[in-house]
Amino acid sequence: MESRPHRPLVLGVLGGIASGKSAVARLLAGASGVVIDADQIARSVLSDGVTQAALASAFGPAILHSDGSVDREQLGRLVFGSADARSKLESFTHPRIRATIRGELAAARARGVPCIVLDVPLLLENDAQHRLVAECDALVFVDADPSLRDGRAVSGRGWASGEVARRERVQMSLAEKRARADHVLANDGTRDELEAAVASTLRAIAGRSRRDR
Repeated sequence: MESRPHRPLVLGVLGGIASGKSAVARLLAGASGVVIDADQIARSVLSDGVTQAALASAFGPAILHSDGSVDREQLGRLVFGSADARSKLESFTHPRIRATIRGELAAARARGVPCIVLDVPLLLENDAQHRLVAECDALVFVDADPSLRDGRAVSGRGWASGEVARRERVQMSLAEKRARADHVLANDGTRDELEAAVASTLRAIAGRSRRDR
């Protein structure tokens, strides 16, 4: 009897801003897996000249650098302060981001990639539009202390202290994201501790996924 091909494991990563979701996603995927990075895709969309012109028309030339590229920090401060501005931005960018994520997911499955990790910041919030949660075998929540995350954003992203909390106020609560996750791992220690936590989580996922594999 012909054997059925192995279906890739698909994992979704949840967590707060600057919790280390991208680092965890790479560790979960491992050397043979694939990370689908929505932020990277968004950067690619924002680098398109047509999108840049549309955003400058909608939000004003101040959201562009002198070379015409989008000032992501300026744009972020603007849209996280206004629901209308955020909705307008999403109408420009989200359809293309969703289509690219879907295309990369299909391509990875077709290649027989053993593990596909979705590093999508608004995975739960925008599920009604992209329907990616149903594609996941497990959801992993990355837990980190709020003060630690704030410090990471200040030192690593150049944000003002308190900006993480301000942006998260317009997103689904971390308590709800944590409650909806199948697995929770901590990222407030050393790199070795994080790698051990990811390895433990992968063992747990291998023992029981969200649906039969």
